[in-house]
Amino acid sequence: MNHENFLNETIEMALDNVQKGGGPFAAIVVKKGQIIGRGTNRVHIDNDPSAHAELLAIREACSFLGTIDLSDCVLYASGEPCPMCLGAAYWSTVGTIYYACSKAEALEEAQFTNPLAAYFPDQSKAPEDRQVPFIQIKTSDALSPFHEWNRLHENLDV
Repeated sequence: MNHENFLNETIEMALDNVQKGGGPFAAIVVKKGQIIGRGTNRVHIDNDPSAHAELLAIREACSFLGTIDLSDCVLYASGEPCPMCLGAAYWSTVGTIYYACSKAEALEEAQFTNPLAAYFPDQSKAPEDRQVPFIQIKTSDALSPFHEWNRLHENLDV
């Protein structure tokens, strides 16, 4: 299959998902031409704001491979991944991402309110000035989980 065929598959999955009450997004993860992860947007079906297509496809692919390293895989998405999904793609080190429609096209076409429309401008503000304020409170032990992580993993490549 070529890139367009994989993207067409995500679009077909997204259309089917909408007809079943889900959101208009779908994604697949491919390794060496084989689909190893699939996901459709289940936010409103599951009442779970993290149930995005890309996240579900990445979870399934990582489970299938038994690793969080998807560097030799490709993520195909019916729509340009949101910041949350992009974060998961970076964490899993996905090799390449292909998408069918841009976030601008999706926002223009969608007849629903998307809280992410304000995300990028909001993130350029100081943390305390954002739409949802980010307030850091310094504590004496805030870094202790990281110190413990480093101690336990000092000789491991994680």
